[in-house]
Amino acid sequence: MTGTDLEKQHALITGGGTGIGLTIARELAARGVRLTLVGRTLARLQQAAKALPRAQAVAADVTDATSIAAALATATQSHGPVSILVNNAGAAQAVPFLETSLAVWNDTINVNLTGAFLCAQAVLPGMRAAKWGRIINIASVAGVTGYAGVAAYVAAKHGLVGLTRSLALEFAKDGITVNALCPGYTETDMAAAAIANVRAKKGVSEEEARAMLAAKNPQKRLIAPEEVAAAAAWLCGPGSQSINGQSIVIAGGEVMP
Repeated sequence: MTGTDLEKQHALITGGGTGIGLTIARELAARGVRLTLVGRTLARLQQAAKALPRAQAVAADVTDATSIAAALATATQSHGPVSILVNNAGAAQAVPFLETSLAVWNDTINVNLTGAFLCAQAVLPGMRAAKWGRIINIASVAGVTGYAGVAAYVAAKHGLVGLTRSLALEFAKDGITVNALCPGYTETDMAAAAIANVRAKKGVSEEEARAMLAAKNPQKRLIAPEEVAAAAAWLCGPGSQSINGQSIVIAGGEVMP
């Protein structure tokens, strides 16, 4: 594939209205990729899509197979088959394990893992028919190591890494690659919520709470979403076709799998 071939591709990005998903959308848009931004809040998605070339917004619940099928049908009507899937939709709640309800557990698994499973099932037949496809699962450092107090999230992200590896092997012969990006604490709404949680529990300032999260990174900083987006764009572009089944940690050396 040449660099200009990205202009022929159609990327569907879940959780595409904010944070890492929106930043990946901007990065792919700069390379000419057609975009479908998917999420639950249509107004936010539409606002994001208006600022991007060849982008459309489609509301869907990634935990519901019927909703995903309807969104995919809408997406393909104007932009053609999906050749790039970015499973970015995610959610986390910091709850001690013994206080984690079954509802919190199920919700966390559904959004972070089942959603990726359902979206991959929806787009893989088309990718297989085209003999080309890229699936990028936005996991987390929590997908390759453990953290206390977020058992459901850690379990879901470990599951997403496992799903990545299995799909990578099953569809390698079809010209499809499947990889996971595993960022550390990143400057997003989720990090902001984590900072607020630290402040509430520790009674510290926002600056102190931010420093506590940044301390996990040997570079002593939070990750910029643009760094994650650059890695995603690389996995879609020329020269990355042998990168398959990998969990690429973007965390300044915090974890070295």
